[in-house]
Amino acid sequence: MSQMQWTELQNAPSTELFPGIRIRTLMEDELGVRAMLVEIDPGACWQGGDDVHESSSEEVYIVSGVFNDGIRDYPAGTYIHMPKGSAHVPQSKTGCTVFVYYPDGRPL
Repeated sequence: MSQMQWTELQNAPSTELFPGIRIRTLMEDELGVRAMLVEIDPGACWQGGDDVHESSSEEVYIVSGVFNDGIRDYPAGTYIHMPKGSAHVPQSKTGCTVFVYYPDGRPL
């Protein structure tokens, strides 16, 4: 029987990936399956081109604010499935918090 894991957000360290974009890893297992909260400040944008999902699909739920994938806006309460091989440029004009899950693992 597997053991449950939990993380309180206040105990998940924040790591800045790019100016104005921070992640808080909530769970990561030995296979690289990962769940995280991503905080994007108003006007912040992913740097270095498209974020390509080579090793896993990406499951995204917009918790608050408005998330933009480089093409369109997604308001809070939206769920997005980005299949393996897809790409986007995470950003937000107004700021947002999104829950991200990589079911097949993903190196950072």
